[in-house]
Order: sequence, then structure tokens, then C-alpha cells
Amino acid sequence: MATFGPISSVFDFMTFFVMLGVLHANRAEFRSGWFVESLATQTLVVFLIRTRCVPFLRSRPSAAMLITPPACALVGAVLPFSPLANLLGFTALPLSFFLILVGMVLAYLLPVEVAKGRFYAAQAHPARTPPTHEERLDHRVRRYAYRFTRHEGPRRRQEPGTSADPATPGDRPGGR
Repeated sequence: MATFGPISSVFDFMTFFVMLGVLHANRAEFRSGWFVESLATQTLVVFLIRTRCVPFLRSRPSAAMLITPPACALVGAVLPFSPLANLLGFTALPLSFFLILVGMVLAYLLPVEVAKGRFYAAQAHPARTPPTHEERLDHRVRRYAYRFTRHEGPRRRQEPGTSADPATPGDRPGGR
């Protein structure tokens, strides 16, 4: 959320600017345009975040993935023109909105792809804070003390088929 959420918010504000400042949308057009843009960007961004591959085109999506997100975006784009539009408070949008929408969706997908690459790179190599002076000193003391705290003698190489304990019956000459 901290990585991709701000990008989505920036593009929501861009949509607000386009709807109010460029297209001078009324309330119903604003609601319709924001719905269509949000649905298009959020369903199509699934293509990018479904894979770690950068660019996302290096990974082949399943058939369901190829069909579902574009179908959702298409339903969202058609809904303001459908008989349900009045019930939902939507209205038909001008063609200029859809031309701008195509550009905005493409512009949205680019920073998401860049953020995804940085996100996975950071996950692969997490930042590590350097140890404090006390931690380095403690590590050095433990490393030095280790050689004096081992209670086992030097290790001898064990012959195959014999036990490590010489008192076991299998190692005695003429044993059982």
C-alpha cells in the first residue's frame, strides 16, 4: 500500500483535474468519469503486479487473466451509457474523456512498473543497519571466548563402520 497507493492517489487527482479543469464536468459526469478511470486503472494494473518480471510483458498471463481485467474495464466504460446509468447516478461521457483516459491509463502503468521494480529490488536486498559499537564488541568477545568454552576434545576422524565410543562391543577385538 505504501508503494503503490500514492501513485494511485496522484492519478486520482489528475482525473479530478481533467474532469473539472479540462472537461468542465458536472456532478454526474465527474462521478461517471472517476468511476470509469478508477476501474480501468485498478483492473489493468493487475497485469503489472501479478508478476515480479520487469517489464510485465516477459511473463505470460493465464487465459482468465487476459480476459477478466479488460472485461471489467470495458463494463465500467459501457456502464454510463447503459440503462443502469440513471440508477447509479452516471451520465454519458464525451469522447474526449475516453481519449484522455487511454493516455492516463498508459501514464499510470509506467510509474507502477517502475515502482514494482524498485519494490522487488528492495525486497531482494533489504537494507541492513550497521551494528552498534556495543554489538561489535559483544560479537568480538563471544568469538574470542568460543574457543575456551567448548568442552569436547579435538575431533578424531572416525573410520567407516566403527562407533565413536571405543568401549562399544563392536570395536573390541574379537567382539560379539
